[in-house]
Amino acid sequence: MTATLTRRAPARWKVVPRRRDRRAPLFFLAPWLIGLIAFFGYPLVMTVYLSFTSYTMLDQPKAVGFRNYAYLLTEDPFLWQAVRNTGWFLVVMVPTQVLFALGAAMVLTRIRSGAGIFRTLFFLPSLAPPVAATVAFVFLFNPATGPVNQALGLLGIEGPLWFSDPGWAKPGLVLLALWGSGNLVVILLAALLDVPAELKEAAAIDGANGRQAFRHVTVPTISPVLLFAVVTGMIAALQYFTQAVVAGSVASGSADITPSAQSPGPPEGSTLTLPYWLFVQGFQRFNMGYACALAVLLFVVSMAFISLLLHRRSGFSGGTA
Repeated sequence: MTATLTRRAPARWKVVPRRRDRRAPLFFLAPWLIGLIAFFGYPLVMTVYLSFTSYTMLDQPKAVGFRNYAYLLTEDPFLWQAVRNTGWFLVVMVPTQVLFALGAAMVLTRIRSGAGIFRTLFFLPSLAPPVAATVAFVFLFNPATGPVNQALGLLGIEGPLWFSDPGWAKPGLVLLALWGSGNLVVILLAALLDVPAELKEAAAIDGANGRQAFRHVTVPTISPVLLFAVVTGMIAALQYFTQAVVAGSVASGSADITPSAQSPGPPEGSTLTLPYWLFVQGFQRFNMGYACALAVLLFVVSMAFISLLLHRRSGFSGGTA
């Protein structure tokens, strides 16, 4: 008969699995959740609610059903012009800005002497406040006295009217966006410097030239950063407001840089964007219910664009496109 040598531990020594305390994560997440509910959830719910009302901010909201949305889609004389201008910024300004920032970042990676000075020069314009930068830019591009047109005149080129011409106002704003894209240049520069050197060496050993190495090594490596640049650029384009308002007002000769309620988006509506029209309706014409309907439309469009882009871009989540 074999004696059992091992002794069973007393019952009080038995290891009891600890229950996971689910309250601790909620405790640490509470500040963020409270902020999300207070500054995003509640305003969003109230905006949707007010979009179904007639509200002037001076009296109680009155329910009007879908009347604001019906007017928005069928009768608003400025809505589609604002949609076209916002879409123009979305299609032209965002890719141009990303490509410009990527090109500038690639040039900066090749500079060996005085690299810090050139990186600072690219970054400094992004520190300028949007209003001050826009005012300065409009004066630089003044058709009569601006140094840009004077420099073009020395080359025998007749400069355009820039912000005084409906056909050149939006390209002028794109140039302003390129001038202030220092933040994006710095982000892409960091991504390019982080590309593993061994991958470039492997591509060179395999006989890849510079363009092939950029396409098959650099771009896939920095694709999450490029996606970030495109998404943030799209959000900024859909919310484009300050520069459009200030450029249009200053170029029209107005001493007041607030949006014009009578002829929005000077010259001839070329700088009128959806946020611009929303501001005019809500805070100048006091049609807050209709402005909320515009805000809901802008929110839905923004979510649709961003969701579509993130869904189709597998590199962001690691999934399959």
